[in-house]
Amino acid sequence: MSATPPTPPVEPGTWTGGEGSAHVRAVLAPNPSPMTLEGTNTWVIGDAGASSCVVVDPGPPDEGHLAAIEEVVDGRRVEAVLLTHRHPDHSEGAGVFAERVRSRVRAEGPGADDLTDGDVIVAGDLEIGVLATPGHTRDSVCFYVGADDALLTGDTVLGWGTTMVAWPDGRLDDYLASLDRLAGLTGSGRVRRFLPGHGAYLPDADASVHFYLDHRRERLDQVRQAVEGGATDVQSVLEVVYADVPRELWPAASRSVEAQLHHLRGTERS
Repeated sequence: MSATPPTPPVEPGTWTGGEGSAHVRAVLAPNPSPMTLEGTNTWVIGDAGASSCVVVDPGPPDEGHLAAIEEVVDGRRVEAVLLTHRHPDHSEGAGVFAERVRSRVRAEGPGADDLTDGDVIVAGDLEIGVLATPGHTRDSVCFYVGADDALLTGDTVLGWGTTMVAWPDGRLDDYLASLDRLAGLTGSGRVRRFLPGHGAYLPDADASVHFYLDHRRERLDQVRQAVEGGATDVQSVLEVVYADVPRELWPAASRSVEAQLHHLRGTERS
């Protein structure tokens, strides 16, 4: 039986941004597509009455979008411009925006003011924890807002649908381990709400992460069965396993298939 996703708070396709949790607000970027859903969520973290805030994933260098972020910032000092990962739909406008607000860009890995697992960024009275969650990409991180029991997930978990493992940068072994890590946080009650990089907030984080785990395991079983049935390459696996997926999404699905095949080869050798 296929995994059933939890019911989203709004209908897919209707998310326009706004409040994600008590201290976090989304400014929706004007870059909708089959891959980005309604667009990229730029999250502004901070108490409205505080002197500072943090901005996550400024998105594209679109003048109207950057101005809209500044309007939500509303004169507060931007302690840092954080990236959940470096895919352009999340990061392309980061440098421009950081210059505008006289801040700095921080991300995991080289080429920025590097973030590492366990780092804490402070904005006013809020602490924002950094969790390394590789898998979608090597440099994927999530940001934990303990005051709201909320986790900004980037593309590790989306508001609806499922994400790709962006092979070869992303690896399925890493992704499954990251989902298990998130499940530990949701199971303990530390994280109750997901604030994704695309789509609406997810008020039941525990159900959402277990849907992702179940879906990924089902897909892996389907790929394994396709290979056992004679599928010999990525295209033939796509035709069997992703037949019900719109063709416009097959280029992204092909990268997940590459990651799945690599994972299966590794488990066969071990």
